[in-house]
Amino acid sequence: MKARVTIMLKDGVLDPQGEAIRSALGGLGHSGVTGVRQGKLVELDLDSTDAEAARAEVARMCEGLLANTVIEKYSIEIA
Repeated sequence: MKARVTIMLKDGVLDPQGEAIRSALGGLGHSGVTGVRQGKLVELDLDSTDAEAARAEVARMCEGLLANTVIEKYSIEIA
């Protein structure tokens, strides 16, 4: 079973990397980009065959290590 975790900064948290990307895109002629939020994607291969148990385990991983829940939010996809 695979899990995909998308981690993004929470709304309202300054994203300097996203702003640098937006600025660079503007410099390359892509002037229609008004905002960029940059994040992380983590893919996990799991032994679990129970999707709900896998989701719960991945959520614990996010809370404990993968995401800084003070400033980041995460979403989990199980496949």
